[in-house]
Amino acid sequence: MPLQHLQLSLQFGDIPNAARHRAALPRHAVTRAIRHALADDAEMTVRIVGEQEGRALNQSYRKKDYATNVLTFDYAQAPVVLADLVLCAPVVAREAKAQGKTLASHYAHLLVHGTLHAQGWDHETSEADAQEMEAYEVAILAGLGLKNPYR
Repeated sequence: MPLQHLQLSLQFGDIPNAARHRAALPRHAVTRAIRHALADDAEMTVRIVGEQEGRALNQSYRKKDYATNVLTFDYAQAPVVLADLVLCAPVVAREAKAQGKTLASHYAHLLVHGTLHAQGWDHETSEADAQEMEAYEVAILAGLGLKNPYR
């Protein structure tokens, strides 16, 4: 199956250890992870932020007073997926370390996860939806040569 076309804007906010995060997120790797999760062509922005910006966005849009690993802002799903993905670098780094994963592989997982959300997938609606989304993520990541992130 051919991969979908992606118009990508990759942005880095004011983040600690910026060089480490930039090295884990080369443009080609971001593009590859997202394209493997797309069912349609897309125009997406991926923004890597610090804890303060991540917390402010999560508070504003989800009414949760903490920085989370990835936020998805989906604007359209057809005929072209239009979305912004915001990943909080300090949270991603802490999770990767705690889970014994490389920073690059954890970012890839979260890019796939966020891209699925941008296309209407939701793991918070039911246990069945959560299992279906998780299984699809695992399959996509396997196609990228990455291990099951849930083990």
